[in-house]
Amino acid sequence: MAGVKKQPQRACIGCGQMREKRELIRVLRTPEGEFTLDRTGRKNGRGAYLCRNPECLEKAIKNHSLERSFKKEIPPEVYSALREELLQT
Repeated sequence: MAGVKKQPQRACIGCGQMREKRELIRVLRTPEGEFTLDRTGRKNGRGAYLCRNPECLEKAIKNHSLERSFKKEIPPEVYSALREELLQT
């Protein structure tokens, strides 16, 4: 009997909704302390997930959700890269 493969769920740090992992953008802090966008979802490091909705990004920026997730200040370049990513989708 073949079962249906269960998709991993993650919560958006902007709106708090649970969604499938592949629907979200992963913001990653590498072990070296750099921040990047992880499009594969497989890189090593601490990650936080965000919907592909510009409103969720603005809510996360306003509430400092990324800073709380990483316990570190986020450089403005990371927010710029996220905005660009959202405009492309």
